[in-house]
Amino acid sequence: MSGKIYENFPLGKRSWFGTGGHAEKVFIPDTLEDLQNFLKNSPENTLIVGALSNTLVRDSGVKETVIRLGGDFRNYSFDKDGVIVGAACLDMTLASAAAAENRSGLEFLSGIPGSLGGAIAMNAGASGSEMSHILDWVEVLLPSGKCAILYPHEIHLSYRHSELPQGAIVTRMRLHAPQGNHADISEKMKAIKLHRTTAQPSKVKTGGSTFKNPEGHSAWKLIDESGCRGKRRGDAMISEKHCNFLINLGEATSKDLEFLGDEVIDLVQKKSGITLQWEIKRIGQ
Repeated sequence: MSGKIYENFPLGKRSWFGTGGHAEKVFIPDTLEDLQNFLKNSPENTLIVGALSNTLVRDSGVKETVIRLGGDFRNYSFDKDGVIVGAACLDMTLASAAAAENRSGLEFLSGIPGSLGGAIAMNAGASGSEMSHILDWVEVLLPSGKCAILYPHEIHLSYRHSELPQGAIVTRMRLHAPQGNHADISEKMKAIKLHRTTAQPSKVKTGGSTFKNPEGHSAWKLIDESGCRGKRRGDAMISEKHCNFLINLGEATSKDLEFLGDEVIDLVQKKSGITLQWEIKRIGQ
């Protein structure tokens, strides 16, 4: 079996927040066969993670065996009007590759941190587009060890939500990517980059959007109206530039970040009667 196994892996330090504990064991498979064989011969509980961009690893670490796809799962291949891409490919990597091939429809991925597997799991979106708009099919590895091809209507994609089968691991997918105009594609990507740099915190340790937008509302506005802009707990802070971003100013712990997030939820609920839902995935003890 190829692939790599690491013990006492510094998972938290690899997250975009740069906080949290170690994972007792991490397995990085290079191929689908690696992944199937590992799961067949490993009775322990497993936890799949992506690029750790929208993930908070708790300070006491992760007891489950963590699976982080590598190798072939990062590959992509364009066909006539689409692209077949592995779940570990980064959103930005695919957006850039698509632009180089003059393929349209994937520009919005340049504004989303993380990998394609996670993007499917949460129906990630930005700039008016989301994964449900471009997904043709997704391949998943089921707990039985068999692969299945699922179509969008089968996984019920909605706002930051999907209904993948219990225990399924996204392995690859086909995305619609027709030929487009190079100048138009470049302009869209430039506009997305400009928006990110002007409206969102950059060059800081953050996990991206912290809370889902409640129906009919913007999370950042609710947070701002509740007096939480710039709110801190130690080195954990609600961004002054965009209120829906949690920031590690340097020495924050995961406990600091999660406590501050929960405090914001409480203050928003008291002010507006609306309960925010975490968009960031929190893992570990």
